[in-house]
Amino acid sequence: MTDWLTPRVTTLAFCWRLARRDGVVLGFTSHDRDLIIDGLVYRAAPGMRPSAIALASDFAPDSVELAGALTHGALTDTDLAAGRWDGAQLQLFAADWQQPASARLPFIEGSLGDITLSDSGFEVELRGAATILDAAVVENCSPHCRASLGDARCRVDMSARELIVEVEAADDTELTLDRVLKTHDFAHGTLRWIDGANAAIDQPILANHENRLTLAQAPPFAVTPGTRVRLREGCDRQFESCTQRFANGVNFRGEPHLPGNDVLIRYGN
Repeated sequence: MTDWLTPRVTTLAFCWRLARRDGVVLGFTSHDRDLIIDGLVYRAAPGMRPSAIALASDFAPDSVELAGALTHGALTDTDLAAGRWDGAQLQLFAADWQQPASARLPFIEGSLGDITLSDSGFEVELRGAATILDAAVVENCSPHCRASLGDARCRVDMSARELIVEVEAADDTELTLDRVLKTHDFAHGTLRWIDGANAAIDQPILANHENRLTLAQAPPFAVTPGTRVRLREGCDRQFESCTQRFANGVNFRGEPHLPGNDVLIRYGN
């Protein structure tokens, strides 16, 4: 399988397969010409290069830094800064550019971590599968719920708690919608842009009142009237909200009645 690596003069090319959360898949290669592998065109991007890669048989986290110049129109600094590539799945492998379909050597795969932009390009950390071992095994006690609204542990039905509306106007973090949100509370929820320049970008919601919505941050790109968004209700993770608003206290994943550190600093009257 790796016989093509033995000659003193090799025909090696690094290849990256990027799959965004919205389904967009791109391929890049360090070769100076495009390669076609499994039906996907890997665009020539000679400026992209990986850092030193260390593969081990133990459980040490596998990670690698990927640096490159923003030379290809499909991978822009605006998309990187807007978060479109956050959490994207990446596969890094070497291929024989003379026979890329049959001669390949996989290196690492995982999700994109921290992305740093500069005048000359970008750097991104690739978090391998073994990094999951760094996660805490046991959850910490907390008065707040540790579940996410609507997930398998929360079990709240979200079918009636999502809404698709149109944005009539946008002023920094304030959005004006085409309808009044009478029966919905989207504070702590999420807005996903369906179309327009911000399509597929998720943004946290701070509050809503009548037909106005306040986001935690301004949209990365300009918003045109008529742009559709999907609103998803949120939760402040308080026990009172879980019992009174959602009638879901039985699935509350927290310890609201457990004494906290404040008990240690109390003093008598």
